[in-house]
Amino acid sequence: MNQADATPFPAALAALNAKLPRLTAYLCADLVERSTAARLALLAALAGEHLLLIGPPGTAKSEIARRLHHVFRDAAYFERLLTRFSVPEELFGPLSIAALEEDRYERQTAGFLPQASIAFIDEVFKANSAILNALLTLLNEREFDNGARRLACPLISVIGASNEVPQDEALAAFHDRFLLRLAIDPVSDSGFRELLQLKSGSQRMLAEEDKIGRNTLCDFIAAIDDVALPEAIVDLLTRLRAHLGAQQIRVSDRRWHKIVRLLKASALSNGRHSVTLWDVWLTQFCATENPAQAPIVADWYARTIGTAGATRPERFTRVVEAFEAQLSLERDSNDLNYDENGALALDERASEAKSTSMMPRLSSFLRSRRYGATHIAARVAQIQAVIAEIDAFIARLDALEHELQYEVSHHLWIAPEFVPQAMHHLAACRSEILALHQRLQGVCSGFASLPRLEKDNGIIPEPLAAMMNTDASV
Repeated sequence: MNQADATPFPAALAALNAKLPRLTAYLCADLVERSTAARLALLAALAGEHLLLIGPPGTAKSEIARRLHHVFRDAAYFERLLTRFSVPEELFGPLSIAALEEDRYERQTAGFLPQASIAFIDEVFKANSAILNALLTLLNEREFDNGARRLACPLISVIGASNEVPQDEALAAFHDRFLLRLAIDPVSDSGFRELLQLKSGSQRMLAEEDKIGRNTLCDFIAAIDDVALPEAIVDLLTRLRAHLGAQQIRVSDRRWHKIVRLLKASALSNGRHSVTLWDVWLTQFCATENPAQAPIVADWYARTIGTAGATRPERFTRVVEAFEAQLSLERDSNDLNYDENGALALDERASEAKSTSMMPRLSSFLRSRRYGATHIAARVAQIQAVIAEIDAFIARLDALEHELQYEVSHHLWIAPEFVPQAMHHLAACRSEILALHQRLQGVCSGFASLPRLEKDNGIIPEPLAAMMNTDASV
């Protein structure tokens, strides 16, 4: 934790952060394999964003929305199932007869979506163009055009649901309004027994003092922009964007901006003043075009954790291989063997085995190349510099492992099963790095034992090209 994160929060935000673990427990209670969806619903609401759940009927999508509604104090709830034949009146209210008599085209919005704080819209992509146009403004600006007037709406968040991702290009802009997207599948075989044993109507009530008030929510949203985005995280997101581009996955500029706000909201709700590597776990739910692509980001993130946020293991491998090749080259190199008088002399081994009946070959006048003390010391120093870099990298792995055990396990939004997965990647990386460390020690000994000149020539070898490539670590 840096000094900025040690700065205390205002009392209202500190009180909100203190109750968030209880709220997530309430949302996740008795929902088998739905904790990630429930947590994302709350995070989306705190960030002022919307969540899209893709999955078949009967997978607790509406239940999550209803529970989210109870998290907020005095929050009106609206729920509707759309069909191809749905009309605007079903979402926005009937036309006002009194207003029509006065030549005004207005709706009676009481009890409908324009007056709701939390809304659940099932089969959201079956809306016609008249509904979509109004929804776009409502979701993005929190405003509703009621006749000639544009009304401010108290909307906190919308949870949309659908059986499938829309393929119609006309729905692309509406689809993009849902920052968080998650695929929900039926309960797995391993969770089926737990599902069968759930008691009906066992959902507990949420204490009034644990609910989030409108003013507290506004204070939280206002504080999001004050959360710092370290340069290392900017670099990491830049690498993610390049990775997605290579996979032909397009993410709009607007979405990237919203992703950063979501990461800041994650940091703020976890009691931090700056975004960390762990908040980036959330990108798998928003830095894609559809939930089916989430594993691409998740796998990239897992590899990033496994390399301590950088590509150093790959670079270390290149450096070790380069030093091993250089050692073989220098150890196997030969020079002409001149005696004290400057004449070519037989190598000692060739001299012992020479035959009087044959002239010696030219190779018999060669000997193993000898190196000055300066050359050998420089090679050893180069290797020791890389070893020191590897030692620092291992220390970074140790720090990440400590964070996983004692901090990430308490992260509000990261799925619990992520911790053992990340530990596995770190362990694999550690094993690889330690093997490289051992190989470098052997190479260092090999350079130190090269044949030496009796008198140092003062020649300093050039560093290997592989050593010149550096990269930063998060």
